[in-house]
Amino acid sequence: MTPLKLITWPIGVWPLQVYDIYSLLRCGFGTCCAILVVILSSMEIYMGCTDVEQNIDCLMIICCGLLGVLKTTWFRIYPNSLITNYDSALNDYLTIEDTKERDIMKKHAFVGRFLCCSLLGISYFNCLIYGIVPILDYDMNNQINITNEDMTLEYAIPSRCALEYFNFPMSMHKISCLVETVIIILSTTTNLGNDILFLNIILHVCGQVNILRVHFINFDVTSPCIYNRFNALIRRHRYLIALVKELADLISFILLIELFIISVLLCIMGFQFIFALKVKNIAMVGKSLIALSLFLSQLSLYSFIGNYLKTEMEEIGFSIYQSAWYSFPKKLARNVIFILMQTKSPVALQAGNFIAVNLSTYVSILKTSFSYLSVLRIMLEV
Repeated sequence: MTPLKLITWPIGVWPLQVYDIYSLLRCGFGTCCAILVVILSSMEIYMGCTDVEQNIDCLMIICCGLLGVLKTTWFRIYPNSLITNYDSALNDYLTIEDTKERDIMKKHAFVGRFLCCSLLGISYFNCLIYGIVPILDYDMNNQINITNEDMTLEYAIPSRCALEYFNFPMSMHKISCLVETVIIILSTTTNLGNDILFLNIILHVCGQVNILRVHFINFDVTSPCIYNRFNALIRRHRYLIALVKELADLISFILLIELFIISVLLCIMGFQFIFALKVKNIAMVGKSLIALSLFLSQLSLYSFIGNYLKTEMEEIGFSIYQSAWYSFPKKLARNVIFILMQTKSPVALQAGNFIAVNLSTYVSILKTSFSYLSVLRIMLEV
C-alpha cells in the first residue's frame, strides 16, 4: 500500500491516516490547487485571450480540475467506506498465511501498482512537458533578442491574461512556470490519484472474492463441523458483498459526472485531432493524442475493473456448482440455492445507480463518440 500512501497522503485522502487538522490542511491545499487551475483557465476563456486550440486546452483543464475537486472533497466528506475497506485489506494481509491465497493477493496488488505507476507516470511526465516547454520557448526568444513587447509568454497553465490582469511581473516568468507545474501536478493527483486509490481497493476485493471461490470449489464435505465451515464461507461472502456495496455507493455520483465529462471531452479532443490532421499541425496532433489516450485510459480502467468485479461476483455461484454440493445435507443444500439466487444479481459499479460501468458501457460510449466524430468529420470536408 506504500505507493498509494505516497500519492494520496499529500492531498489528505489516504484512508489509513489520522484525520486531524494537518490532514485537513493537506486536503485543502490540494483542493485549492485544483480550484486555481479551474479559475485561471476560466479567466483566459472569459478574457478572450486564447484561440480555438487554446480554448480546447482550457476546457480540458477545467474539466480535469473540476473532477479533482469533486473527488477530493467527496472522499474527504465520506471517508468511512474507504477506511472500512482499507482496514479490511490491512487485516487480510496480516491474517492470511496460505501461500496460494497470498499469491492471489499479490497478483492483484501488482496489477494495481502497475496501473498506478503507468497512468500517473505518463500524466506527471505530460505535466512536466507542459511546464518545461514555455521556459525553453522563453529562453529561445531571449537568444534571438525579441523584445518584451513582441514576446508572447506561455505558461504551464493557460494564464497569460490572468497574470497580466493582476500585474504579475514578466521577470518572474520562469518561477511562475515552475509554480504552475507543481500546481498542475497536484491537480492531476486530485483527479487520477483518487481514481488509483479507489480502483486498487476494488482489485483487492476482487482478489478476496477469488480466494472465496477457491474455498467453495475445494470445500471438503467429509471433514467434521461441515455446517460451521460452510456458514463461515457464507458470512465471508456477505461481508465482501457489504464492502463492495459501500464502495459502489461511494463512487456512484462521481462516476456519473466522470462518464459525462469524459464522453464530451472524447468528442471535442477527437474533433481537434481530426482537424489537426487536416491542417497538418503536428504539435496539435501530439497534444490531442496524449489527451485522448489519458481519457481513454481512465475510462478503460473503470470499465474493465468494473466488469472484472461483476464477473468475479457472478462466478461465486459457478464455484459452488463445481463443489460437491450433491453430498451436502439437505438443510445445508437449501443455503446453496439462496447463494445461487443472489449471484444472479451481483453487486457492481454503477454511475448514478442506473448505468452499469462495464465493458458494454465502455463500448457504447466509444460507439456514440465515434458516431459524433463521423458527423463532424463530414462537416469539415464539406
